[in-house]
Amino acid sequence: MSDFDKTTPAHPQFFDMTGAPVNEMPQRVQPGASAFVLNDKGELLLQKREDNGFWGMPGGRADPGESIAVTCAREVYEETGFEVRVDHLIGVYSDPTQFNIGRYRDGAINQFVNICFACTIMGGAMQISDESTDIGFFPFDALPEPLLASHRVRIADARAGQVAAFFR
Repeated sequence: MSDFDKTTPAHPQFFDMTGAPVNEMPQRVQPGASAFVLNDKGELLLQKREDNGFWGMPGGRADPGESIAVTCAREVYEETGFEVRVDHLIGVYSDPTQFNIGRYRDGAINQFVNICFACTIMGGAMQISDESTDIGFFPFDALPEPLLASHRVRIADARAGQVAAFFR
């Protein structure tokens, strides 16, 4: 028997992407990608999510039949209007105690295995999608609030300049 029993009602050691405790077992594990994208001024591309009002890097769930790098580029384009080149891996994020759980309006609770990539803008133009209420580039000393807890970790890892990928 594992230490985690699905019938146990409260598990405050698990946290969703906003930093709030999760009191039930996630229903599924979902692969996804996020993108660390800078403009020519070194400012970070962020979007304000329509579903929870938090700011975060572009990204989302993988679709069947696509690689995780394709997921990353597709999500950036869908959410921001920018075409990007996926350059390198920043890290793999799956630990449910480290904000890798998403809650949805329909009640679904997913644990994510997020692959975060550094990306370079190759074309396109900034545009807000139906998944965002705002979008912009921000200097690191003036990131907007509220910022997703899960993305704070990824941003710090990306800025660390480590060659090897992080596994969190």
